[in-house]
Amino acid sequence: PGEPAGIGPDLTLMLAQSPRSVPLVAVADPDILATRARALGLILEIERWEPGLEATRAAGRLAVRPVRAAAAAVPGRLDPRNGGYVLDTLNVACDGCGERLFGAVVTGPVHKALINEAGHAFTGHTEYLARRSGATQPVMLMAAPGLRVALATTHLPLMQVSAVLTAARLEQVLDVVWTDLRRWFGVSAPRILVCGLNPHAGEDGHLGREEIDIMRPVLDELRSRGMDLTGPVPADTAFTPQRLAQTDVVVTLYHDQGLPLVKHRYFDSAVNVTLGLPFLRTSVDHGTALELAGTGRARPQSLRAAIGLAADLLGRAQGRRPATATAAY
Repeated sequence: PGEPAGIGPDLTLMLAQSPRSVPLVAVADPDILATRARALGLILEIERWEPGLEATRAAGRLAVRPVRAAAAAVPGRLDPRNGGYVLDTLNVACDGCGERLFGAVVTGPVHKALINEAGHAFTGHTEYLARRSGATQPVMLMAAPGLRVALATTHLPLMQVSAVLTAARLEQVLDVVWTDLRRWFGVSAPRILVCGLNPHAGEDGHLGREEIDIMRPVLDELRSRGMDLTGPVPADTAFTPQRLAQTDVVVTLYHDQGLPLVKHRYFDSAVNVTLGLPFLRTSVDHGTALELAGTGRARPQSLRAAIGLAADLLGRAQGRRPATATAAY
């Protein structure tokens, strides 16, 4: 559920009010969930989950893998003492996937600044889960109905992007995107559109040389290996309907190059998927919304979409059932 003072616990409890099509385990402090349920006036029966037990799918009941928080959680009030607790829950979930206890991880929103204030270096789920699981090149992908946007860099100051965007990194990112679109989404021959870094994709070097010196050689090399790549394309025309109709994923080069468009159009339905991990991870596409925590006004649509997409992708990858929800993703 993520940050205990935010809406993550609320959303988890809201979803627990209905039957689930897949067995879900909440990795959290059961006391925090029980206290929040009472505050929201929700009926909840917590079942302690341990490896080997079947997780309940029944309405009003929730399987919980207990992880104790350092302090009680007050809705809307951040407490640095619980920064380590948030990471503990991620560790249990990540390690559980490595031990094949869980099939996938779905994460609620965390508060990055609080985790850092608590003394833990943390830039985001994507990077943290990669380090924990030994992945070398994680890639953030936002999936929405009819649109997928991947990021070559994630949580960096804009002034650092050019230095980080090396040929080796771009090649690794594109390889991960190509591999995991085949692995998870069932796209047999991904069509990848790559945005340029500079305005007008550098205007033949007059507005920057990254496209000429770094990007074009990498794209040419990967095309020679059989990848279907278009670009570098000016970012201001990359998302036109004509281009998207011929594209399976758009690769943008920094956080705010592609995500504003995704969140503008698909704020309640987009799902954050981490590619390049040894397991499947999806997440909500919003923040902790501290002002809504404990009020009952939080909206669970994004969490529901993240769980649905995780279940669908996992079922597809394991050959248990054909695609359903992901047909639009």
